[in-house]
Amino acid sequence: MRNLALLFGFAGVTLSLAAGEFPILTPKPGPAPVIRGPQVYGARPGRPFLYRIPTTGERPIRFSAQGLPASIRLDAEKGILSGTAPSVMGEYPVTFRAENRHGKASRKFRLVVGEKLALTPPMGWNHWYTHYQRITDKLFREAADAMESSGMADFGYSYVSIDDCWMTRPDSPDPKLNLPPRDANGAIRPNANFPDMKALTAYIHAKGLKAGIYTSPGPLTCARYTGSYQHEEIDAKTFADWGFDLLKYDLCSYRRIMNPKTVEEHKKPYELMGAILKSLNRDIQFNLCQYGLAEVWKWAPSVGGHSWRTTGDLGLEKDTRLPGFYSIGFKNAALWEYAGPGQWNDPDYILIGVIGNARDQNAPPRRTTLTADEQYSYMSMWSLMAAPLFYSGDMSRLDEFTLNVLCNGEVIDVNQDPLGKQARIVRKNDDEFILAKPLEDGSLAVGLFNLSEEPRKVTVSWRELNLAGRKTVRDVWRQRDIGQASGEVSAQVARHGVAFLRLR
Repeated sequence: MRNLALLFGFAGVTLSLAAGEFPILTPKPGPAPVIRGPQVYGARPGRPFLYRIPTTGERPIRFSAQGLPASIRLDAEKGILSGTAPSVMGEYPVTFRAENRHGKASRKFRLVVGEKLALTPPMGWNHWYTHYQRITDKLFREAADAMESSGMADFGYSYVSIDDCWMTRPDSPDPKLNLPPRDANGAIRPNANFPDMKALTAYIHAKGLKAGIYTSPGPLTCARYTGSYQHEEIDAKTFADWGFDLLKYDLCSYRRIMNPKTVEEHKKPYELMGAILKSLNRDIQFNLCQYGLAEVWKWAPSVGGHSWRTTGDLGLEKDTRLPGFYSIGFKNAALWEYAGPGQWNDPDYILIGVIGNARDQNAPPRRTTLTADEQYSYMSMWSLMAAPLFYSGDMSRLDEFTLNVLCNGEVIDVNQDPLGKQARIVRKNDDEFILAKPLEDGSLAVGLFNLSEEPRKVTVSWRELNLAGRKTVRDVWRQRDIGQASGEVSAQVARHGVAFLRLR
């Protein structure tokens, strides 16, 4: 994004970045409160309810809520809603308010009580691409602490998710892992690195955050830990009893047991688990991790899926002329018609900052080799694609640049827009990639991506965008209006960079 100039009609507006190899584009939040996060939220009737109001600003902040259902209470000091979702289905309009010594803020919020969860893409952190088999209760709690202390939670990141390797491993020489896999009742047991799952989720919930867990429909997980094959119901009930709020269900060894070939055979394990999750007295989001096999985007919602992986693991994707996230993103972007409220295409996690090595999981985490422009492009693409925003880097080594990429309120607003549209592909060739995402307020978010090896002027016309008339152009990363345009908009974009615009 360096040396980026936006040109509108007869007037030119030039934007210059701060000096340095990794320029910070995101304006820092001010001391006055600003309420962030989704404007619409789904919950099932009568189930336990937990929601942290994402709010930036100097603490202490005093919170209040108008229109809150009687079954939900607000901790006015922490801004955490808890209790039980109303038993009557319908929409409950709420107004949140926040006040500190610097000012006041308010934001409208719609609680939709029905059968749909994940009305906007989920946001959070997953341990896999940093800790792999090294994950422990202590590391997990530290990640939750960091989500709060870094300010990520104030921008809407809410899920703290364990991936593989929390269970027992039958072939391990490590006595902490090679334990009886199930108790006398058949319930799955964690390994010795996780002494008390209920206490762990309670620790996370006390922060207003949510906890995610992982298993496989096969007898073993991808890392050869205990899976849920033939124990699906008791495992799901155990996860709910422990207090988990999201389940990632990874195909893994199921393919060796059942060798699914038809669509119906691919659906079977997810259909089974989806029905079980729906029967529980707890809202658990269901992430189908089966790598886009059998065109999962066509049937995942029918088996209760809220998000589904559309490709292989991003961490294993080989770089070509472009870093691997581009090829993953291109595949996911082509499926734009299948996404919507409660059902999201998942192109895998955001791998920036300090990150592990998926090909050598014993190697220590190191800083990403992606350039600043590539990291801005990565986050812009995931935002426009209405993808789940899950970071998988080292939460203990978050730096200012990484947080500036992850925590731009206007970038996140595009991702969390309540209309729930994934951006369509306007143009794709060897040098340019253009995405356009309609938003609830009638504006249009547009990403102009330069795929070439040199700075390039990228232009898109109103005809291509299905627009008419004069539009105000806003630079989403810098959070400022930069001019007006009619007929077309152009940007001089750096190598592998992006111009992320909002037209209204």
